[in-house]
Amino acid sequence: MKLYHGSNVNITEIDLEKCMPYKDFGRGFYLTPIRRHAVAMAERTTIKMGGKPTINTYWFDMEGAQSHLNIKEFKTPSEEWVRFVLMNRDETIRQPSHEYDIVIGPIADDRVVTSLFLYKRKIISMNELLSRLKYKELTIRYLFHNTESLRFLTKL
Repeated sequence: MKLYHGSNVNITEIDLEKCMPYKDFGRGFYLTPIRRHAVAMAERTTIKMGGKPTINTYWFDMEGAQSHLNIKEFKTPSEEWVRFVLMNRDETIRQPSHEYDIVIGPIADDRVVTSLFLYKRKIISMNELLSRLKYKELTIRYLFHNTESLRFLTKL
């Protein structure tokens, strides 16, 4: 399966140490099967950091990964997904906060992050949060959490 990573540079070698902590699924290398979402990420990254919008394309050996790795997949936003995202974004929790090699699922955009903030502050309920998420565009992302998971990616 083809996956895309939007950046401001061509990535010749993935360096997990350069990845930011406290993201939705934890620290690691994020990709998406949706090219237009990678393009948007490349444009945002370039605005923040300079460089040139660049789409890095990879082949993911899903079959091989499934037979060798610990993979967590969230098909849709759910209470379990919300709690997982909140745990990974919580800077008081020691990272890494989970044992998965790869995590697949929706990733929150800025509007969803606002809803998560309201939930965390007990301003809205879990039911209200899940209702709000149904109306937001959620991007499917793949997190490659460790060097073992990167073995199943090949740059195209």
